[in-house]
Amino acid sequence: MTKTRGSAENWEAGKLGLSHETAVVSSPEETAAVERALGMQLISMRLPKALIDMLKEIAKHHGIGYQPMVRDLLTRFAKSEIKIILAARLEAARKAPDCESDLKPVSEFLERERKRA
Repeated sequence: MTKTRGSAENWEAGKLGLSHETAVVSSPEETAAVERALGMQLISMRLPKALIDMLKEIAKHHGIGYQPMVRDLLTRFAKSEIKIILAARLEAARKAPDCESDLKPVSEFLERERKRA
């Protein structure tokens, strides 16, 4: 797949895909199939215009689209945070008192079930 030179800028300026000749409406089934294949979900969120402008400028500087860049930023952030959360949970589990003594009700239940069987 070849990249059209200046495609991010042309897309943002509305020079790509706005004519009736190039526009193709996909069916809901086709759209759903693409989303499933890509593992993507369309979302809508409001961001300050100044932030979007900054993100676009950063992406332009790196020669990429701002939406893929934002996806990458969010992915990196989420992975980093989930590692911190899991590490904290593991540490809490290690510090938790041994729960063997809390199994008495379970042991009694299992014993009653064995006797009934």
